[in-house]
Amino acid sequence: MANITKKVSWTSRGDDAGGGEGTPLLNGSEEVRYTRQDSPKGRPEEIPHNEKLLSLKFESLDYDSSENQLFLEEERRMSYLGFRCLEISRWVICGLIGFLTGLIACCIDIAVEKLAGVKYFVVKQNIEKFTEVGGLSISLILWAVLNSSLVMVGAITVAFIEPIAAGSGIPQIKCYLNGVKIPRVVRLKTLVVKVFGVICSVAGGLAVGKEGPMIHSGAVVAAGVSQGRSTSLKKDFKIFEYFRRDTEKRDFVSAGAAAGVSAAFGAPVGGVLFSLEEGASFWNQMLTWRIFFASMISTFTLNFFLSIYNNKPGDLSSPGLINFGRFESDSVAYNFYEIPLFIVMGAIGGLLGALFNKLNYWLTIFRIRYVHRPCLQVMEAMLVAAVTATVSFSMIYFSNDCQPLGPDQSEDYQLQLFCADGEYNSMATTFFNTPERSVRSLFHNPPGSYNPGTLGMFTVTYFFLACWTYGLAVSAGVFIPSLLIGAAWGRLFGILLPTVTASGSIWADPGKYALIGAAAQLGGIVRMTLSLTVIMVEATGNVTYGLPIMLVLMTAKIVGDYFVEGLYDIHIKLQSVPFLHWEAPATSHWLTAREVMGAPVICFNRLEKVGTIVDILSNTSTNHNGFPVVVPVAASDEPGKICGLILRSQLIVLLKHKVFVELARSRLTQRKLQLKDFRDAYPRFPPIQSIHVSQDERDCMMDLSEFMNPTPYTVPQETSLPRVFKLFRALGLRHLVVVDHDNRVVGLVTRKDLARYHLGKHGLEELQLAQT
Repeated sequence: MANITKKVSWTSRGDDAGGGEGTPLLNGSEEVRYTRQDSPKGRPEEIPHNEKLLSLKFESLDYDSSENQLFLEEERRMSYLGFRCLEISRWVICGLIGFLTGLIACCIDIAVEKLAGVKYFVVKQNIEKFTEVGGLSISLILWAVLNSSLVMVGAITVAFIEPIAAGSGIPQIKCYLNGVKIPRVVRLKTLVVKVFGVICSVAGGLAVGKEGPMIHSGAVVAAGVSQGRSTSLKKDFKIFEYFRRDTEKRDFVSAGAAAGVSAAFGAPVGGVLFSLEEGASFWNQMLTWRIFFASMISTFTLNFFLSIYNNKPGDLSSPGLINFGRFESDSVAYNFYEIPLFIVMGAIGGLLGALFNKLNYWLTIFRIRYVHRPCLQVMEAMLVAAVTATVSFSMIYFSNDCQPLGPDQSEDYQLQLFCADGEYNSMATTFFNTPERSVRSLFHNPPGSYNPGTLGMFTVTYFFLACWTYGLAVSAGVFIPSLLIGAAWGRLFGILLPTVTASGSIWADPGKYALIGAAAQLGGIVRMTLSLTVIMVEATGNVTYGLPIMLVLMTAKIVGDYFVEGLYDIHIKLQSVPFLHWEAPATSHWLTAREVMGAPVICFNRLEKVGTIVDILSNTSTNHNGFPVVVPVAASDEPGKICGLILRSQLIVLLKHKVFVELARSRLTQRKLQLKDFRDAYPRFPPIQSIHVSQDERDCMMDLSEFMNPTPYTVPQETSLPRVFKLFRALGLRHLVVVDHDNRVVGLVTRKDLARYHLGKHGLEELQLAQT
């Protein structure tokens, strides 16, 4: 499928650190650069749009530790007890991540319940009042205004304060765990806007869920807690300083994402598998165990505080934000001959999921081109909220599906409308409710609770509403709408089966078909298999359905992948993020490191002039982030032999502290630079423009020996692309130096060099690089 690139609301406006690792194109074509006019008058009505581009805006994370002299000295000084204390700190941080994520989930849940409760109570009173005397249009206007007001507040905070908080946040966290530095993705401000935004959008009646944003929230909590300080609040607690580097931070972020899944679905094992399948590129056994611990603490915390809120302290019966209710084994048992039916449902889920993704893809491109101003984004969100309320009201108004009130009805906001006394409007149980409650009623309401026509109409309308809603400038997840669409058509499938077959008694309970349909639809949209199977099994509390759910999800993925990618992968591609998949493209063995590397490379000598360093770092046209350190060979035009690698961030800290050879000689008392100085500057290293270097200092020399990484990874220039890819991906590298047979530097491979090769419809394709 085509790779559409341009900025959507992922990037903060105006304050991005520009530039990537600056790899020139190999085919001699010009780099495409879009200049951005900051004046409102000069802003284009339509953003120019070009396919086959890869953004240079995104940086890589330094997952590979720089083993320079400072690092090795610190590690050698540390005793066995010191390492044990670090291990205990990791467990403590994971516990804190779980606790805080559970607490945030609890706050979101209570706030949504309260706001939605008040809104539905007011609208219900109004509808009942005007049903008798006429004038129901006033009720419709009231509902639409309440929805739009709530959504407007949420959309304004997202569009104007922190645009990266839009959507579910799962694509961004996937990219972060893949090793891409997405600007502002794990900031405190992002978390506050995310939580506030998701409360407004769910209470505002949009076709969204609060489960996706929980994963992003958990990741932000993890990134903050593990650093022992808040750079946004400029508050340093002087704890966990050892973990102030990308290697450690990323491991904690994967724990936070798992804790978010666990809090959302009450599925700790599912959370661990989600982090493994969707997120973490790097994994080890102890990390698995710590992540599971964070997930368990998260679901327990949510459970405990919700039990107190529900005046049942100690009753731990609501493990997640969504509770599917208990499926009793005897009432929903399935037979061997039903498995083919489940597989057919999986195929339907895959087809509907592919349709959903394709429609959303076209809609997102339209938004990128025309709806790029914050005020337009807020207006679109308000329009969707008003349309959702109008469609919901119309469906309820024109529905004549009346059902008798039974003793076991679980709906909180039943609408009688034009039904007889003792009856309620069945359509209202799906539309006039929070999506989580609607899913539960579709799973558990007794047979006969819904008309086939009602379910069919609901499926079609909610499908298009959910598709339109995903991608708005509001914090919102796609999990619950997908489950709700699937549960509706799954239940419809279960109701229609007896009409096709001779005997109606076998297919007694349409609830199990609602469950299978929900799994098929969600699998068809997001294309997760392993983690989703376990999440569904844990959320339903019944392992009997493990096999059917697994088969359904596999079928949905296979069928959906034939047409289009998963929703999250589409949105990652729409951002032109240099995302590295598990394997190199299948037909790339004929490419070698020489053909993919960036060359020529800017190198430094061990003893380098300060003026040279400042000029190279200040050069905005290249904006490189890694520089090989070389020993020059006799012939001056020959490339030097590799002896180390130094990062832009390290050079900036050295310039800031003025670690020059001449100053060290003149001032014997000068404090020796330590790793702490680098950790204190992390993660927001100052720009080179903020560091003042006088004319005299430009003539000084800087000794890089102590600070460079003396053992960088290198590959010969004949190495095949899959081998380079495997080394780069498995070790989480940011720079891979390419050398010739004499160990002289001939090129540098970065993430963009590898990500720009992908398998298209016509074989191996190469993307162009652009400063988008």
